[in-house]
Amino acid sequence: MINKVWKIKETEDTFTIKTLSESLNISETLAKLLVQRGIRTFNQAKNFFRPSIDNLYDPFLMDGMDIATKRVINAIVNNHLIYVYGDYDVDGTCATSLLVLFLKELNANVEFYIPKRLEEGYGISKEGLDFIKSKNASLVIAVDCGITAVEEAEHAKQLGLDLIICDHHQPKEQLPDAIAVLDPIKPQCNYPYKFLSGAGIAFKLAQGISGRVGKRDLPLKYLDLVALAGAADIVPLTGENRILVKEGLDQINKNPRPGIEALIQSAGIQKGSLTSGQIVFTLAPRINAVGRLGDARRAVELLITDNINEAARLAEILESENYERRKIDGDTFDYASSLVENSLDLKKELAIILHQEEWHPGVIGIVASRLVEKYYRPTIMLTTVDGVAKGSARSINNFNIYEALKKCEDVLLHFGGHKAAAGLAIELDKIEEFRLRFNQIVRESLSEEDLIPEIEIDTEVKFSEITPKFLRIIEQFSPFGPGNMRPVFLTRGVNVLNTPRVVGNNHLYVTFKHKTNQKVIDSIGFNLGEYLDLLKENKNSEFDIVYVIDKFEKDGRIFPQLRLRDLRISQTLNSQENK
Repeated sequence: MINKVWKIKETEDTFTIKTLSESLNISETLAKLLVQRGIRTFNQAKNFFRPSIDNLYDPFLMDGMDIATKRVINAIVNNHLIYVYGDYDVDGTCATSLLVLFLKELNANVEFYIPKRLEEGYGISKEGLDFIKSKNASLVIAVDCGITAVEEAEHAKQLGLDLIICDHHQPKEQLPDAIAVLDPIKPQCNYPYKFLSGAGIAFKLAQGISGRVGKRDLPLKYLDLVALAGAADIVPLTGENRILVKEGLDQINKNPRPGIEALIQSAGIQKGSLTSGQIVFTLAPRINAVGRLGDARRAVELLITDNINEAARLAEILESENYERRKIDGDTFDYASSLVENSLDLKKELAIILHQEEWHPGVIGIVASRLVEKYYRPTIMLTTVDGVAKGSARSINNFNIYEALKKCEDVLLHFGGHKAAAGLAIELDKIEEFRLRFNQIVRESLSEEDLIPEIEIDTEVKFSEITPKFLRIIEQFSPFGPGNMRPVFLTRGVNVLNTPRVVGNNHLYVTFKHKTNQKVIDSIGFNLGEYLDLLKENKNSEFDIVYVIDKFEKDGRIFPQLRLRDLRISQTLNSQENK
């Protein structure tokens, strides 16, 4: 059990909170949550609760859009073969599906290419471009990849292939020499919103094209794919992303396309109530599984089919591969955990760097994330592919793992990613040197306090505040994700009612009663089974609990359920919470 620091957000603008509370006729607690999200006026709140497609930015504000749209339209008019070159994760397969469906709607001659993860690795490859050239294509549109493909862009030029790159990842110093590079975070791009997903960039390209050909609203029918990608790729759900994901979720819940409906059914989710969280934890792993273990083309085929029976068949394949992926995950995690416990001294080595040549390359990123959750250390998992160590890196708060890898790039074959996650490759005989260098960087960058996980709490509430109206308004804060996380609450002085127990796979189930008004609410703490003894041994004590609020329906009525994040015996919280 890792001790966590509880930190309550400071919100000192009581005048704005009170004014917003009165103008919206909501509690000051809810008004405080809005102010924390940068919402300070009635009109800002209106736009937050009612995000509108009308507030999307003009796609031609993105550098390269003018050239890209003209080249695509030229290919359509002249019936040139266009290849959409995607990636094997949710964002990449959704972006690919979006452009394939959109271009077919414009009667384009279009095919798609998804690299095989285990054979080609991430991003544009020369082998992939050679294959596309052999099909007599003239234009390649890379989605969710390509921003670092400098050599590959040159190879495309030598082959006589025009290349358009639609990416949202961090560029390096040299941009690829493509005919157009669409990436809002590249230098000299003045597009106002910088955090679109790969599918979001593909959507903006579709918007630009449709505007030129007089079918401005055509791309809107593919917002369901943008929502899947945006939620799954953990991009900030603010600004334009919030609009795109909310509209896309509405489409999915009202009229899902056959592939998404089949996926929802196979996952056992109730149709019509899909949330961004269910995409992250339920649908995304199924889409990712076929790319991790085999051929991600099947995910694209599922998303673009209009045949219900074909969709059901492909969804079953995704379900089966996800089951197999989970088994491999579990075995790998158990072995990796044993290596950490028995082979590493975490007082000396602040980072976890593990290498086993037999680990499956499709699951080590997931396992790295689980190790970060368990040990709260920057973690790198490596396996051996074709005589080279390849792997995934995952980080903690306050540590930019991309920049750390950049400081070691002289011992790496290649790397790419962002501050929280990255991929890398290294010669086998350089692993130990890399381990020493990387650990030194971590030691220089992080303090002991940085290695204690922190729970950021939005505000303190009493159980009496959690009314049906409170629940309805909290739900209107959705879709939840980075930049707009589900609010985290603190309630002090609750008693345990009845006997707490562990259910499922180490999940804590406990009912709490608040001392101030005797209100009773059930709670579930996923993977918090280790707290059971604490609750039983101190059953007459008062506890402070940190949680987010879920809801469930029974007999036509809506009830709150607390999803516990942490708990402790009631005390005067340390000064860390008010830093």
